[in-house]
Amino acid sequence: MADSPLDNYRKQSYETWETLANVWAAERDFRTRTSDDVNTWLVGKLAPEPGDTLLELAAGNGETGFIAAASVGDQGKVISTDFSPQMVETARSAGEERGLTNLEYRVVDAEHMELGDDSVDGVICRFGYMLMADPAAALAETRRVLRPGGRLVFSVWGPPDRNPWVSRLGRLAVERGLMPPPEPGMPGIFALADQDRIRSLVTGAGFGEPQIDELALVWTFGSFDEYFDFAARSVGPVAIAMREVSEADILKMRDVLRERMSEFEGDEGFRVPRLCLNVVTQ
Repeated sequence: MADSPLDNYRKQSYETWETLANVWAAERDFRTRTSDDVNTWLVGKLAPEPGDTLLELAAGNGETGFIAAASVGDQGKVISTDFSPQMVETARSAGEERGLTNLEYRVVDAEHMELGDDSVDGVICRFGYMLMADPAAALAETRRVLRPGGRLVFSVWGPPDRNPWVSRLGRLAVERGLMPPPEPGMPGIFALADQDRIRSLVTGAGFGEPQIDELALVWTFGSFDEYFDFAARSVGPVAIAMREVSEADILKMRDVLRERMSEFEGDEGFRVPRLCLNVVTQ
């Protein structure tokens, strides 16, 4: 029997993040600095207390969980997880460098968690649910492991027109035949950009009505070239696709995208907007 589209997506996603883990590790300081507003919002809304056990899903480099770890103290812990073993090792290395001792690192598939019912006090997921093959299953699992009264906080990317930092590069990759166009209903960076869909998934998993806040940010680079190099090497499937492109074609893509994004260049460098949808529920 042939694999379903979602099964194929799971395999591709796993390979993507295993491949990009080293890139993300090298960019850890930049990603931590430029995600500070999102991380602060998430941990602030979660409001962890000393002694709490927290779960971070799709932790990547782990920095959101590192912030939360300071609040739970030595008597609490943060379970830092990702479905990519390489990403888990990236987070482990970063946590050990910081001397953090109240974190536990695990490879976890958010759709099928090997955690007990009512076993954690709070859950954090930054830019993860939108990339999961079945976010409804992942949210249902989150509800299962979360204790009554515990909070879930997560962030996803808003609509493409509010996130030109990635949507315009993705569109160009599709035009060049490097990637297929996104299919409606399939996971991806904008899969949860609709607030009504977020509400439906969250309440369908057994949570209460969510609070959804828009968080508008600006990503600042020294130049367009600095932005392009960053995006081309580390932005998910686009970065994987561009590894197969000749240097000459990459230069052509760079020139086309530079023209399409010229409004973001100025005296203060290359400043491109992005919009997150930040969610809290329990």
